[in-house]
Amino acid sequence: MLQTLYTTLLYLIQPLIWIRLWIRGRKAPAYRKRWAERYGYCHGKVTPGGIVLHSVSVGETLAAIPLVRALLHRYPTLPITVTTMTPTGSERVQSAFGKHVSHVYIPYDLPGPINRFLDEVNPKLFIIMETELWPNIITELHRRHIPLAIANARLSERSTARYQKLGVFISDILRRITLIAAQHQTDKEHFIKLGARPAQIAVTGSLKFDISVTPQLAARAVTLRRQWAPRRQVWIAASTHEGEESIILDAHARLLERFPDLLLILVPRHPERFVPVRELVQKKKLNFIMRSSGEIPSGSTQVVIGDSMGELMLLYGIADLAFVGGSLIERGGHNPLEPAAHAIPVLMGPYTHNFTDICRKLQEAEGLITITDVTSLEKEISSLLTDEDYRLYYGRHAVDVLHQNQGALQRLLQLLEPYLPPQSH
Repeated sequence: MLQTLYTTLLYLIQPLIWIRLWIRGRKAPAYRKRWAERYGYCHGKVTPGGIVLHSVSVGETLAAIPLVRALLHRYPTLPITVTTMTPTGSERVQSAFGKHVSHVYIPYDLPGPINRFLDEVNPKLFIIMETELWPNIITELHRRHIPLAIANARLSERSTARYQKLGVFISDILRRITLIAAQHQTDKEHFIKLGARPAQIAVTGSLKFDISVTPQLAARAVTLRRQWAPRRQVWIAASTHEGEESIILDAHARLLERFPDLLLILVPRHPERFVPVRELVQKKKLNFIMRSSGEIPSGSTQVVIGDSMGELMLLYGIADLAFVGGSLIERGGHNPLEPAAHAIPVLMGPYTHNFTDICRKLQEAEGLITITDVTSLEKEISSLLTDEDYRLYYGRHAVDVLHQNQGALQRLLQLLEPYLPPQSH
């Protein structure tokens, strides 16, 4: 009954979804493209008979990259299709894998589009990153006897309470999932509370820890640092949102009074922010270049605006310290482990609920510094820039946390093995 109501409502709100996509397309034109994919029309864009991995947006896509690489290596004959919902996620997939995987948008959770998509891709295994519980996708996969794994699954207390209101409906949906690979024991307990069977769930740890700096990336970072700032200190503010860039630029202006050669790399989270951020930097009267211009910063360049896609890990690699955005506003923060992988100090604001466990581990190990405003940001960066031992201390502790918590990827691959053909090894 509830599933029928859910499906009916989803059909009814489709015109509102089109309007929303069109409005978002004003700032990000990619939202106005490829609508057919959102309704399951993907003929010629996917190779059937392999693995489908769905990551809703950028954060999940970044966490999925090591998993996709491992699957490509372990099952070289199996085609992989990676789906997302956002253009930014789409760009990350294409920049990370190129033609090694197929990529389309996941269709809306409606029976028609879902069936069209599954008829086309006909996967041996369907993997969903984190916790995207789409009733019609889950039901149709179960009906077709296609194994479904939720990888890197997490479920907060708040989400659990919300889902509990759905009663038997949510427990029926959960029991149609083949495997839930939970990040933590508390996530497992939350799924069980909603009606999942303990036998369905394994605790693997977080895939977000299974990132690494490849030798190729490290070499590129060294080269870029020599080109951009051979004798300058560099800090990066990454994955920033509206309301944060102004604070960052004010702090940078103050820091320049004490460190006149300091270079800031400012990387907005979403492409639609590139132009507003450029205008903001101009308004603050700071000398800047755009990364996409290909220019090399001169001695007078004070800010590089990172408006290129798929380069964040490279840009972290040329910085002495990093501020991770989405944390000075109530967005919940972005992944602090990416800069930690480069053994540099990580600073974040107070809003880190998207990465509660990771941030707790980093703070306990003295690998994360919390700031609250422009004054504390300026103060902490000043301390890190003037005291090399202090800076190295925080960077070393950050990367230690990363290394100590790795292993989720191998545990997940072992759990997926029974659902994939042995001849593909």
